[in-house]
Amino acid sequence: MDKKEQKNSFSVEESPSGSKVAAIAKGRRKFKLKQMFLQTKKVIAFGKPFHGYLYLSLFGVFTSTLFDLLIPVFIGRAIDAVVSAGNVNFEVLGQNILLIIVLVWLSSIFSFIANYFSNVYCFKSSCKMRELIFKKFNTVPLKFIDSNQHGDLLSRMINDVDLLTDGYLEGFTSITNGFVTIVGTLVFMFVLNVPLATVVTLLSPISLLICAYIAKKSYKLFVEQARTEGELNGFLEEYISADRLVSAFNYEEKALQNFEKINQKYYNVSEKANFFSNLSNPTTRLINSLVYIVVAFVGSLLVLKNSGALTIGLIASFLSYANSFGQPFNLLSSEVSELQAAVASTDRIFYILDSQDEPSDKQNKVLASIDGKIDIKNIDFSYTNKTKLITDFSLSVKQGQRIAIVGPTGCGKTTLINLLMRFYDVNSGAILVDDNNITEITRDSLRNKYGMVLQETWIFSGTIKDNIAYGKQNATLEEVQNAAKLAGCDEFISKLKDGYNTWISEGGQNISQGQKQLLCIARVMLIRPPMLILDEATSNIDTRTELKIQEAFNTLMSGRTTFIVAHRLSTIENADRILVMNKGNVIEQGTHKELLKNKGFYYYLYNSQFSEV
Repeated sequence: MDKKEQKNSFSVEESPSGSKVAAIAKGRRKFKLKQMFLQTKKVIAFGKPFHGYLYLSLFGVFTSTLFDLLIPVFIGRAIDAVVSAGNVNFEVLGQNILLIIVLVWLSSIFSFIANYFSNVYCFKSSCKMRELIFKKFNTVPLKFIDSNQHGDLLSRMINDVDLLTDGYLEGFTSITNGFVTIVGTLVFMFVLNVPLATVVTLLSPISLLICAYIAKKSYKLFVEQARTEGELNGFLEEYISADRLVSAFNYEEKALQNFEKINQKYYNVSEKANFFSNLSNPTTRLINSLVYIVVAFVGSLLVLKNSGALTIGLIASFLSYANSFGQPFNLLSSEVSELQAAVASTDRIFYILDSQDEPSDKQNKVLASIDGKIDIKNIDFSYTNKTKLITDFSLSVKQGQRIAIVGPTGCGKTTLINLLMRFYDVNSGAILVDDNNITEITRDSLRNKYGMVLQETWIFSGTIKDNIAYGKQNATLEEVQNAAKLAGCDEFISKLKDGYNTWISEGGQNISQGQKQLLCIARVMLIRPPMLILDEATSNIDTRTELKIQEAFNTLMSGRTTFIVAHRLSTIENADRILVMNKGNVIEQGTHKELLKNKGFYYYLYNSQFSEV
């Protein structure tokens, strides 16, 4: 590779949509006007159902601009009616003033129409775009969500959509207005006077060239600004969600330092981006003012030279047009900042929208009633190509068996659960449920057959009843209460002021960790699925309550195939089979007594929990 090729080469991160991310990376290297138009076309396509509002807005723009362009003509005639021949023609003056008032009034009305329908179009389009992004979060593979910072994804959905709306959709009306003004002004100027129109036409576009030059220089900074803003949002999301942990470890000072570092970085890149982009506006205004002076000077000379061929009123009209002709260039320069931010935000938004969805499974078989037989045949799986996790793993589970999975942290216990639920797909091999390959049945019907209780509880903002009935939203209060009694949480719920209608704050901050886990257990008790996955389901519950829950679980697990992930080995002594995992592979399996008798890895793991310290 020679130096020229080396200079123009760049790497692109792997993503669900490699070719489109490559296009984004290419756009990041250099701001291109063509790119802006292509992206604008894609953005406007999202607002297709609302194009009626856009057409009304454009109608308002065209009509308002037309009335604005007629006003200088009558202003010039009114001036000539005052200064011509030294006598004031009050009839002509009055007529022109009346026409000016009518035109200003009509222009204001249609300008309001343009702005109103433009705002309606923008808000509806941005609303639809956020809906599409949210739907996209529900259709992309779980790997996509896991591999991106959650705060950054939120920033793309909220902040970047706002920037896109401000830069593209709202700017679209303004730029259209500018374009109509330029064309209309040119027509009127050439009708009035060709030499003066030529002067204005040749000088004014200089400001546009300067604007384009500055845009190229500052675009890269706006890309960095959007990325840093996502990083800042991600840090804040993590900090707020872990506020108790931060306080418990006295990490406030360090967290503040980290925040100030990212915030300062955001400040620096934003300052530079806005500084360079804002250079265009005063620069173009200066050039347009010089154009105005040149037109006034040349026009004055022509008035003196032509001896009446050019009137003062006509010069006044022409100066007004010269000023109007320069305004769209000023408008474009003021829009540069928002346009560049919008282009950068569009890259970030389409990174999500262009990501590949999970392969459709609509054509797959719907898994109806099942017995609960599971066969895992020679599966391989790894989260990355570099690090292998599960290799050549096989397992056969009969209906109603209780399979316990134990092993050190990182051995693949939770990964196996993710594969059973098909949150991730295996790299090779197969997982069968009642002799049905799970890749050949719909994900919904597969997941409906499992009830899952995780160590990490998830409670949403809503009533206790709504949280328990999450998997069965049409459940009656009586059904919810029965499930809560089985889970052992009816007692503490009944003591609350509003009982099952008690409102739980975001993340369940107003109840204890153990109570949150009881509610999660109650969810499973309510739907009573044919298969269960219990991943440290009682880790946050006191010993006394755990004994009650175990009794309820024993009732629930009766006749149901169950996978139990446990660190406390005393809770799985009655399992039909215990899988001992290490480094992604099952190194031992058998009953509790058999494994202790063999005095292998499980024996030392079990006794380490009861040895004297």
